[in-house]
Amino acid sequence: MSGSLRDDITALKGVGKVRAEQFSKLGLHTVADLLYFYPRAYRNYADIFTLRNAPDGKVCVKAHLLSDAKLIQTNGGTTVVRASATDGTDMVSLIWFNNKFVTADMKRGREMLFYGEIKTNGNGGFEMISPDYCTPEKGGYYHPVYRCTEGLTSKITASCVKKALDGYADLLPETFPVRLIGKYKIPDIKTAVKYIHFPKNDAELTNARRRLIFEELLVLSLGLMLAKNNGKTVTPFTVKHNYSDDFFSRLPFVPTNAQKRAVAECTSDMQSGKAMRRLIQGDVGSGKTAVAAAVIYNTVRNGMQAALMAPTEVLARQHKKTFDAFFAGTDIKTELLTGSTSAKEKSRIKKSLADGSVDVVIGTHAVITEDVAFKSLGLAVTDEQHRFGVRQRTSLSEKSANPHVLVMSATPIPRTLSLVVYGDLDISVLDEKPAGRKEIKTIRITSDKRERMFGFMKKELDAGRQCFIVCPLAEEKSEDYDLSQNGTEQKTPSLASSEKYYREISNGEFKNYKTALLHGKMTPRKKDEIMARFASGEIRLLVCTVVVEVGIDVPNATVMAVENAERFGLSQLHQLRGRCGRGNENSCCILISDSPSETSEQRFDIMCKTNDGFKIAEEDLKLRGPGDFFGERQSVIPELKIADLMTDSRILYAAKKEADGILTADPALSSTEHALIKREVRKLFTNIN
Repeated sequence: MSGSLRDDITALKGVGKVRAEQFSKLGLHTVADLLYFYPRAYRNYADIFTLRNAPDGKVCVKAHLLSDAKLIQTNGGTTVVRASATDGTDMVSLIWFNNKFVTADMKRGREMLFYGEIKTNGNGGFEMISPDYCTPEKGGYYHPVYRCTEGLTSKITASCVKKALDGYADLLPETFPVRLIGKYKIPDIKTAVKYIHFPKNDAELTNARRRLIFEELLVLSLGLMLAKNNGKTVTPFTVKHNYSDDFFSRLPFVPTNAQKRAVAECTSDMQSGKAMRRLIQGDVGSGKTAVAAAVIYNTVRNGMQAALMAPTEVLARQHKKTFDAFFAGTDIKTELLTGSTSAKEKSRIKKSLADGSVDVVIGTHAVITEDVAFKSLGLAVTDEQHRFGVRQRTSLSEKSANPHVLVMSATPIPRTLSLVVYGDLDISVLDEKPAGRKEIKTIRITSDKRERMFGFMKKELDAGRQCFIVCPLAEEKSEDYDLSQNGTEQKTPSLASSEKYYREISNGEFKNYKTALLHGKMTPRKKDEIMARFASGEIRLLVCTVVVEVGIDVPNATVMAVENAERFGLSQLHQLRGRCGRGNENSCCILISDSPSETSEQRFDIMCKTNDGFKIAEEDLKLRGPGDFFGERQSVIPELKIADLMTDSRILYAAKKEADGILTADPALSSTEHALIKREVRKLFTNIN
């Protein structure tokens, strides 16, 4: 055998320049690319059923054509091809739309395999709509279905893959440690790649998938663990004395066991002599701020400085106020540094940070500007971390010589995803809510009930409380929402813009109340000003977009209404809901939607039944898949070719266990046995040596 897996795809017979350009649109340039281009689905031509015993779903039947196919041109321009066939037990009508080429294959007396869904027609007989088909000699195995592009069908790709397997399969390198192949009784790489493309039965497909998924998740786990270990280098900032109990005794409430556990985990990290890299993940209202304050308290009491970066000025001010209350009666000095801090104050604060007279700085992006320096920054904290880019988070920790890093997230993520999304961090989960925190009642209404909702909100406002109304759009568009429309008559609900909505209700239903508009297209200064006025109670009703999702704490807000709720993900709706119910009054979230979608109904049902963010995240993951959970962090997580984090969690846990064992025995993957898998890790993680 000659050649290399790195050969251009044109090395395969029948693949010329045009075909190569089509493959390049799918990111396939070499023979190796094609061999590792796994099918997205399969048509089972291995198991053949009769028309009468076929189960529900798509199946394969063998039948003789009773007549030549007939081509019919409808008045609307649609081409319909009809034929009939029998398998000896019954007859079936075969129908194809806009596929006139079928007529060349459908000839009387010919035996064919038909793959598709068998349904009963109005006359009590069977029919198959647009079935796939092939000759019997091409049956006996699963036909792969690949992602396609213009001019490149799944059948063409399958033909090219066969040629690649015939000429290059023996060159596939065995990256998987040989001992694991025996331990888990999985096929070698050549067999696995052959079976993943052209399995003859379910067992071959299952074994191939198990092997390739395990390998992919093992490589991923090794890379993430190495990245985590690379970050855990020796640090000069060590916590020598634990002041956690002293801090807890100062709190005006009893911390939950989850909070105590998280603080203990952080303290243990910071006592180890290596830099902490930890995520505090908790649901809305689980008490992440108190945990961060406890860790900061320990840091300062051990002679170091701490910095906390928040995504908005309002949230930064909120943290400053909370920390000042927690640290009251101590000599801990805190400062607020934001974009609106005066030049004179900025100069004073920066000087104090540099000489060490300020212990804690709380701020926005202003804390990572080049001219901010610290005397001894021992802890870098990032709040609402999903709002920051990787570079911004890194910039804060680079303000010192390997400080401890703590990130906080109020976006619950299912455990399976957490292992990957935050694979380079240790995770502490706050799975309890403080005593006394009230549940938020959630209801779904249609737009024809909006007037009743307005009446309810007025009662809340008259009682001295505050309300939110969230819209999906910031500015008006041609198909904008009309509050006068009866939503039940709209087949496709138009989208509410906050600008038009605000203008209508501030001059109409709520003209006697102090209302305001807030959306992401406003200047940062304007947004912070409005949120500050709302937080202070001056503004009673806030019409806004999802910009309000981040961290604003207004205990007096009792109603969160969301227009076009079908436009938001479950986790996002849960975050929005968490902006109310932070005080002592009963609160509610109202989801307004006229969507007839079954998926929307499922999502609303989940929202109305539970306030548990982790349960909601699990359901959101099932409905939408993992992509939406990654956000900007997806840029540092490799794309998975075959593994599915929703269904392959057991293999993921096994892969992580094996990765841990491999790195314990061979921390740098320097042995001959691990040389090839190390190469795969480097392909995915360019920052690993």
